Amino acid sequence: MADFMKILQQAQEMQGKLQQVQDELQQQTVTAAAGGGMVTVEANGQGTIRSVKIDPSVVDKADVEMLEDLVLVAVTEAQKKARTLQEASVSSLTGGMQLPFKLPF
Repeated sequence: MADFMKILQQAQEMQGKLQQVQDELQQQTVTAAAGGGMVTVEANGQGTIRSVKIDPSVVDKADVEMLEDLVLVAVTEAQKKARTLQEASVSSLTGGMQLPFKLPF
């Protein structure tokens, strides 16, 4: 029974550490740009988009599709950077051990 209690205690400690990592990720910022900086996207470490900045020179009624593509590229890159940050944070917590499940952030 002592082994079970020890496992339960370790699980609770890990849960607390994961919550701390999640809180820290929420405070961190990643930035990505497209079109040579014409579109810039900022997201938190969890991948939630905080802001999108668009250079007025890229706004062209005749070519909305290009602007849409630039926004998509910048958003995708910001989320990719956030995912990399998440993986690095969790990896440092688990000592590089891969978890058998996907984290909720």
